[in-house]
Amino acid sequence: MKVDSIDNGKAFDWGKTSDNYAKYRDIYPKAFYEKILSCGVGLAGQKILDIGTGTGVLPRNMYHYGAAWTGSDIAENQIIQARRLAAEQGMNISFFTSPAEEIDFPENTFDAITACQCIWYPNHKVLAPNVAKMLKSGGKFLILYMGWLPFEDEIAAKSEELILKYNPSWTGCGDTRHHVWVPDEYLEYFDVSLQEEFDAKVPFTRESWHGRMRACRGVEASMTEDILSKWDAEHKAMLEEYAEESFEILHYISIAELVRK
Repeated sequence: MKVDSIDNGKAFDWGKTSDNYAKYRDIYPKAFYEKILSCGVGLAGQKILDIGTGTGVLPRNMYHYGAAWTGSDIAENQIIQARRLAAEQGMNISFFTSPAEEIDFPENTFDAITACQCIWYPNHKVLAPNVAKMLKSGGKFLILYMGWLPFEDEIAAKSEELILKYNPSWTGCGDTRHHVWVPDEYLEYFDVSLQEEFDAKVPFTRESWHGRMRACRGVEASMTEDILSKWDAEHKAMLEEYAEESFEILHYISIAELVRK
């Protein structure tokens, strides 16, 4: 994938991260899922589509609330992992590979559609009317995000420094609390009914934080093998020096709830 406004146009491939993504990116706290439920999304009897599902983190963690979930992702390796993890957990979730813009379900199929950690990537001129079409009248589109706060968390800051050392094109750094982006294209079809942020301290070990950082866009998805090897060694050494074996990283969660007009 290549997006001119992301990483200065440098290509990245989420499929390269799939093994580590499956192992280390299932990190959202309970409050994250409770917030989704408080929006009336994920309830028994609902049909929900998760766009950019990755390894199916959102559908798998909300499955027990009773909704029927479908997940899509552009990267086949991500969908392979999503299917494996769901099968291991005895979950009946439909996953398929597709660019977001090419997803095609009939009108009024879903009660809700979610997009978690992925709103920056699709062509919204194509996706926005399609999301509106696939939703039932009054259906909800949730845009979800969780990011670490490097200006308030030393380990997060040092991890960012090392990514930039080996991948200076990476633009996923320097985050501060702000509303998750709602592209203008959706305002023709939706009313924005909620935009909210709240903090969360997410627990990690040295191993799990290293794996989580390796599975981010600026590292495994875009580095060559030789550069990745150098980053790998230096990041592990940094954690040995600055981090306890177990620690928490300060994040914030941002959610936008859009209701179909």
